[in-house]
Amino acid sequence: MKRVMINAYQMGLVFKNGVYQRLLTEGSYWLNLNKKVDIYDRTKPFVPAIELNLLLRDEQLKDALYVVEVKEDEIVLQYVNGLFTQVLAAGRYAFWKGIVNYEFVKADTSKIGITENIDRATLTGKLAAYVRTSSVEAYEKAVLFIDGKYDRNLESGFYAWWKNNIPIYIGKVDTRLQQAELNGQEILTRDKASLRINAWARYQVVDIEKALLQNKEYERQLYVAFQLALREYITGLNFDELLEKKDAIVPYILEKVAQEADTLGVRVAGFGIRDIILPGDVKEIMNQVLVAEKKAQANIILRREEAASTRSLLNTAKLMEDNPILFKLKELEYVEKIAEKISTISVNGNGVLMDQLRQIFTGGNKTIN
Repeated sequence: MKRVMINAYQMGLVFKNGVYQRLLTEGSYWLNLNKKVDIYDRTKPFVPAIELNLLLRDEQLKDALYVVEVKEDEIVLQYVNGLFTQVLAAGRYAFWKGIVNYEFVKADTSKIGITENIDRATLTGKLAAYVRTSSVEAYEKAVLFIDGKYDRNLESGFYAWWKNNIPIYIGKVDTRLQQAELNGQEILTRDKASLRINAWARYQVVDIEKALLQNKEYERQLYVAFQLALREYITGLNFDELLEKKDAIVPYILEKVAQEADTLGVRVAGFGIRDIILPGDVKEIMNQVLVAEKKAQANIILRREEAASTRSLLNTAKLMEDNPILFKLKELEYVEKIAEKISTISVNGNGVLMDQLRQIFTGGNKTIN
């Protein structure tokens, strides 16, 4: 005989000649020497030495175990004392009841949607290998395709699906106001003047189904629509006409593109020309024309000022002819101006002083130092 002690956290399985006999719970036991006892820690998973099905014939042992069976297209989330610990893949598992509080959540991974009550931290943490996740930002809209088929629209938020062999695709669009650059557009005017134009366009996606389901590469199509409208306007005008009607470019482009943008699910919000770059020879000619125009304007202004000055002198002369006193005052004004610039005046002759001064200003004999 031999004595066997089973503690409170243990279980014992009795075997005789390799055949299971019975379960031993907490206590002290005397057994024959031809019997063997396997002692198990109840705080750890139960991993038997023989086939589990043979042991489960014992109802007492069966009631003392959690037996978890996981199929190929399933996983089981194991929680110990309320905390998630591990994922159980396909197979059979056994755990002792009593001391450790086990909970098991079985999930069918053959389907797409996650209907089980699993928190986000677990999905993105230890379950990351089994889950596909995606986020739709507040400024985005999205559409969901499952197995190549349109399923539904997705609003902003966090989404998760089981990872399996069913393909999933999420198409997203940014619903904020966006800008497209149309740079380096080489265009010929109607009179064959070569121009390089840099422009910009603003747009906003308003219908995601039109943009993603009914059209391919809506952004590229919108770019081409702006490009063609710009070329149509430029090629329909001579270079001089283009300069005169440059303010009409934007309204024309916006009106031309608006209808096509609507079929793309897009609202056009603005358009503008940043630069119109001329070839070197055309630029030189334009500069020459500009210089000639400015010279002509300067000559016109100069002639206008000369005519006004001459007219003023003529009017002054007529007034002095009719008014001797005014003539005398004008003479004194000139005398004053001359006196400011000379220091000494020598006058010869017997005439009165005024007559001598008059001779000075009318060509008589004079000496000025």
